[in-house]
Amino acid sequence: MDKSLDEVISSRPRGARRGTGRRGGAGAKAQLLGTAGANPATRAATTGAIKATGTTSAQPADKIIVSNLPTDVNEVQIRELFSTTVGALRDVTLHYDSAGRSKGVAAVHFQRKGDGTLAYQQYNNRLIDGS
Repeated sequence: MDKSLDEVISSRPRGARRGTGRRGGAGAKAQLLGTAGANPATRAATTGAIKATGTTSAQPADKIIVSNLPTDVNEVQIRELFSTTVGALRDVTLHYDSAGRSKGVAAVHFQRKGDGTLAYQQYNNRLIDGS
């Protein structure tokens, strides 16, 4: 504490910075992308089928997202389809809007690792009900 503020600042190495001054900068974004992008087989689907975003994953998945479902499809029907064609399920969650109508998006969580990958391979870009 025997130095003045000017001496402390001038003795600090050039280019050394404490931070960017912005909260949630590149470090936070990379962490979120790493979590969300860790397993592409667990992400979005279209046409009432399972669809990943581009690349395949080396890790087996146990959770998938199914989207573009008809509004009259319920959790029991989704559970029945995937449990009979793929394997045992841990949880099925159908998403609803504030009025209580289905958004046409469901999260399907399988009991075994790899069943999500099997479901992806079996139903990717395919119509589930055939219509």
